[in-house]
Amino acid sequence: MLALLFPGQGSQSVGMGRDVFEAAPAARAVFEAADAALGLPLSRLCFEGPEQALVPTEIQQPAILTVSVALLRALEARTPVRPAFVAGHSLGEYTALVAAGAVDFEDAVRLVHHRGRYMQEAVPEGHGAMAALLGLAVRDVEAVCERARAESGALVTPANYNAPQQTVVAGAAAAVEAACAAAREAGARRAVQLPVSAPFHCALMEPAAAKLGPELEAADFRAPVPPVVTNVEARPNSDPKRIPELLRRQVTAPVRFVELVEQLAALGVERVLEVGPGRVLTGLVGRVARGLSRANLAGLDDLPGAEEFAATGGP
Repeated sequence: MLALLFPGQGSQSVGMGRDVFEAAPAARAVFEAADAALGLPLSRLCFEGPEQALVPTEIQQPAILTVSVALLRALEARTPVRPAFVAGHSLGEYTALVAAGAVDFEDAVRLVHHRGRYMQEAVPEGHGAMAALLGLAVRDVEAVCERARAESGALVTPANYNAPQQTVVAGAAAAVEAACAAAREAGARRAVQLPVSAPFHCALMEPAAAKLGPELEAADFRAPVPPVVTNVEARPNSDPKRIPELLRRQVTAPVRFVELVEQLAALGVERVLEVGPGRVLTGLVGRVARGLSRANLAGLDDLPGAEEFAATGGP
């Protein structure tokens, strides 16, 4: 069985998608649709930057979604792609829903544009932070967060369960700093704050979830085919009525990526193709389930290999 995975924030780079835009009419149509839906030159920002222009969350999220969908459409124009399941990391879940036919691309790109703005506005700049803790088991990270909350009197919780020994935490800036210090004392190999604009996937994002909720409820979601393995539950969902609430909860809930990958393996998935800029998820999958075959589609040069992988890795 084949599964498709789609990346989230942090995988952007200036120039992303330009090669496939120039080579594949199906990809070009996706970029043109994004520009029209948003009323801004998203394609030019992806292709030319400057880098700082791709940093704002309200631009970064639709940019990564657009490049990911463009790459997928370019692949689909070359070969039938029949995954048994699709999934994404945070923002990537919206791309997965587009891939599964559960939502139109134009609606998805508008939703993530608003999602990014609401998430940025939820916490004043400098008041929140995120940090990657490497070399600690999940139970130790949770203990570190509990200690940091007690010491700082502020919120910090696990935000991304990315790999067995790699967890990202998020919360108030002082609490995240305290968590980093506690993690080092607990034997973490690294504890480093991330260059992000807000503390995603924690309770501080509740104002963003509240704003996004009505837009999700108003969106036209259909049954995803194939099912989407969600961030919130780490199990497949094919019920369109559940999608708005799952996406609303996703804003404040941790990304359960380790469980998501384990679930794919348990469901019989043998091959995972990451579609989108960067190769972060492919590396994480290897740390979670080494038995899964992995491949990337991050640019035009990857298309021949991805075509062969998709053709031989269907359900």
